[in-house]
Amino acid sequence: MTTGADAGTRLDGIVPIFVALPPADIALVKFVFESYEGVAVIRTIDRHAAVIVAMASADFADTARAILASLSSGVALREIEPPPEVGDEWTMRYVLLEGDADPPS
Repeated sequence: MTTGADAGTRLDGIVPIFVALPPADIALVKFVFESYEGVAVIRTIDRHAAVIVAMASADFADTARAILASLSSGVALREIEPPPEVGDEWTMRYVLLEGDADPPS
């Protein structure tokens, strides 16, 4: 499931893995990742298009992809390239732009 998404990483040590999936399955994927403490933080990039990002540390990127592969047996998900816009998701702008994005006040 590896794509060019790793090349989009600008903050050392963080590997964003972008995933498209049915909107109804976003919560399930988030809950599964929460049960694997420390593997990745899941953020919703676009709830209407059902695009999420798993922000994994470089050490856990393979583990995060293995979790996604396991989930794909019951959830129609696929890894995608980074979307051109990350909308209001300041955390993702921060990761992709080397900390140049300002957090909300």
